[in-house]
Amino acid sequence: MNPSVSTSLADRLTDLGNVPLDRVRCDPPPGKATVEDVHRLRQLEGKLYELIDNTLVEKAMGWQESMLAGLILHWLHDYLEGHPLGLATGADGMTRLFGDTVRGPDVAFVSWARLPDGRVPEQPIPDMVPDFVVEVLSVSNTRGEMSRKRREYFHAGVQLAWMVDPRGRSVAVFESAEQFTILNESDVLDGGKVLPGWKVSLAELFAALDRKAP
Repeated sequence: MNPSVSTSLADRLTDLGNVPLDRVRCDPPPGKATVEDVHRLRQLEGKLYELIDNTLVEKAMGWQESMLAGLILHWLHDYLEGHPLGLATGADGMTRLFGDTVRGPDVAFVSWARLPDGRVPEQPIPDMVPDFVVEVLSVSNTRGEMSRKRREYFHAGVQLAWMVDPRGRSVAVFESAEQFTILNESDVLDGGKVLPGWKVSLAELFAALDRKAP
């Protein structure tokens, strides 16, 4: 056997970015899953899995992470109402980036030029690469997992990625897989060339974590 080929579960976990074992689905077996399995299990179980190396990995998402992603998506929808550049989706908007790699960013924007035939796709998991993605980091997300995810996004053609850290109350803004800027609560995010004129106040975003009943 060629030593460069992964043969053990430990090897596969390393390739996946050392994600926690309880997020890796064993049925279908790692290395045997398909794009169809992603859709089938979402219909049967309501769970969101990403497909990496023909292995199903459950998306990590907590309550706070979902709230922040929902707020960003809400603001993005408001922006797109006045700037009809394309469409935005949440974490269940899975797309096949290339081959058998399926990802579901917590928030994604796809320009009309990248939408098949310039319209809303009918396929549950279309072959489509977002222009812009947001990932809100959960406790079980590992550095290796997010590093691989970024490499895949930019290899596929993503132009801008925000990695939101709720616990550190900061955002890493990536314009390539390795080139990034860290912004904190005193800063304002900018949509750049992808979403010109769109701005997000990090103070306003992270203030949502401190809300209490009136």
